[in-house]
Amino acid sequence: MSLVLGIDTSNYKTSVALVDGGGNILSDERRFLAVGKGNRGLRQQEALFQHVNALPELIERAFEASGRRDVCCVAASERPRPVEGSYMPVFNAGAGTARSIAASLGVPCYMFSHQEMHVEAASYGNEASNWDRFAAFHFSGGTTEALLCTRVDSKDGSRCASPHIDLIGGSMDIAYGQVLDRAGVALGMEFPAGSELDGIALSGSSCAPKTLLPKIKVSDGRINLSGIDTAFARALPGISGTEERDALIRLLFVRIAESMSALIADTCRIADTDKVLLAGGVSSSGFIREWIAGHRTDKNIRIVFADPALSSDNAVGTALLGLKRYGA
Repeated sequence: MSLVLGIDTSNYKTSVALVDGGGNILSDERRFLAVGKGNRGLRQQEALFQHVNALPELIERAFEASGRRDVCCVAASERPRPVEGSYMPVFNAGAGTARSIAASLGVPCYMFSHQEMHVEAASYGNEASNWDRFAAFHFSGGTTEALLCTRVDSKDGSRCASPHIDLIGGSMDIAYGQVLDRAGVALGMEFPAGSELDGIALSGSSCAPKTLLPKIKVSDGRINLSGIDTAFARALPGISGTEERDALIRLLFVRIAESMSALIADTCRIADTDKVLLAGGVSSSGFIREWIAGHRTDKNIRIVFADPALSSDNAVGTALLGLKRYGA
């Protein structure tokens, strides 16, 4: 069966994927954008330039890995969210490349949002792919959002190629991933720092005094994360030695996991659902997964974590969405 080429160019990663007509992943190529030592991110023009330079090689590698060239359609992420006015320049790199390839091959080109990609990728290979209505949480480097996803058309009852997504909660300021990356950079780690911090949190056995980092309050499905970010920065000068540093990192992860658990419960109450899908790079944290599984109080809520490999930014979800649209 023919292939679907998917492309995603997010803030910090260039991604290309190929899936076949059966939804099997044949190639999944990704590259982090380069961020200078000590920096906490990239300007959009810098990220766009790196995407443009990375895409040709990743596309070549994707086709070499699959051993095939028979493309029936191309799909790309063209904006952050599936709402009017959602825009970010970095997505122009992937969307423009996708349109050019589709035009040269004479095949359809489908555009989706980065958020839709995350929900689709997170649902791959698990029970969430069969859910008609559920809450999805997008916890990443730039996003902390609670979403209500519906896969059934309200007019005719047919199943949608991509779910209808409504934003119903999340952070009112910065994202979980920003908190972690800023903490890592302040500690002298490379950006992005989430994976390194997660390893430290998992290997530790004790936390710093809980008064150093206050609990993150959750109210009506909303949170503010600038407070924990500021508290961590204030606590650092008083920390000495690796043991104290690691204990503070572990406490930071405990506070984040606590707030995620509370946000999940609050959102399920508001949305009247007992099904939850967790997507995004921060959701792939081993510490957070273990903490939520062992400490959450509402056992009636069914929580599905995405495959860690498909939690972070990728083009697999975009390709899978293209496959569904092509077959619709």
